[in-house]
Amino acid sequence: MRILALSVLLSILIAPARTSATPRVTAAEVSAAPPVIVVGFLGGFIKHDNLVHSEVQLAARLRKEYPAGVDVETFESYRGEKARQKILELLDTDHDGTLTAEEKQDAQIILYGHSWGASESITLARQLKKDGIPVLLTIQVDSVSKIGQNDGVIPTNVAQAANFYQPSGIVHGKREIRPADPAHTRIIGNFRFDYHASPYSCNAYPWFDRLLAKRHTQIECDPKVWDQVESLIRSNIVLADFPSEFRVNK
Repeated sequence: MRILALSVLLSILIAPARTSATPRVTAAEVSAAPPVIVVGFLGGFIKHDNLVHSEVQLAARLRKEYPAGVDVETFESYRGEKARQKILELLDTDHDGTLTAEEKQDAQIILYGHSWGASESITLARQLKKDGIPVLLTIQVDSVSKIGQNDGVIPTNVAQAANFYQPSGIVHGKREIRPADPAHTRIIGNFRFDYHASPYSCNAYPWFDRLLAKRHTQIECDPKVWDQVESLIRSNIVLADFPSEFRVNK
């Protein structure tokens, strides 16, 4: 019941407004506009294309549903600068090597991650702030900060942020995130999950994950968590009645 209530709350908080008067975009407008950019970071030293992990599975689903107008990338937790360079490249719609103020403000960027990857997403958001680039949404799943990082304070260029965590074990996530300035950033919530009474179901994961970071792994492979992460991301993919010929339904 608690998970159902959380899902209902999220759907209310993030439901996008739609009207019949919203203009449809054309194929030419889709190709000319910068894409919605979704970047996911994996935890630890996990490779960016390891399909065992929920972050990669989510990216694959999004690519399938949005074959145009959305660019979905995944990176290792230590590839924040590589992700930043990819974002700058995608925003440079005239390909002149320099971002204009308009290209920066047209950015529609969503960042998500698990563990070290969640912390890296906030570090990247902070770097994009220095670049003058806004971020639509950040999502942290059992965020664990690396040395020198601060994953608990969300920078002012981020419009919305959500935090999913579990409190148990040697490795556990950040319990609370807060905005650097509440006038600029809305915290959707800090959502706690508890796996003490839940059977372990991440059998495709390595044995050392199950031994050393059991609960931390459980939240990463929990479909209830990632369904809500996916719902948040989809609701923030702003494509104003994106034409059906450019979207593949689930």
